[in-house]
Amino acid sequence: MTDNNRSVFILGGARSGKSRFAEELAIKAGGNLHYLATGRVWDDEMRDRIAHHQARRGGEWTTHEVPVDIAAMLERLDRPDNVVLVDCLTLWLTNLMMENADFDAAFAALEAAILSARAKLIFVSNEVGLGIVPENRMAREFRDHAGRLHQRIAAIAGEVFFVAAGLPLKMKG
Repeated sequence: MTDNNRSVFILGGARSGKSRFAEELAIKAGGNLHYLATGRVWDDEMRDRIAHHQARRGGEWTTHEVPVDIAAMLERLDRPDNVVLVDCLTLWLTNLMMENADFDAAFAALEAAILSARAKLIFVSNEVGLGIVPENRMAREFRDHAGRLHQRIAAIAGEVFFVAAGLPLKMKG
């Protein structure tokens, strides 16, 4: 597959600073700012996390809540003057798992949307494969799906960053 030089993929651990870094890149890119939020409010802690992200972003963003069909929303927003930040792919993956979705079809649709995009695309995701092997099957399957998804997105993204302790490390591009 070829790279889409208009796309950026940002990986990092929880609270690593990856979302803040992604937002800074989006603002620097210039254009109409669109935020695709994949998170669902499952509990009070998640509600607080979402509120924190919303408050930090401010009012210059148009927010779209897109828990599952990211590819279709990317196609709707695909204009050269748009900057689209998707935060985050691991929450999207959780949603796909909860709905027993076809991962290969969802991943392929996302890849096609990235490769054909005219908009600047920025994707955020949690790196979950660096720790111990999870003790239950669902967690292991999640880790494995995330690893495969990350490899696919990194292969086609124009730039890839890993963020740790608020410091971005450029891995590609």
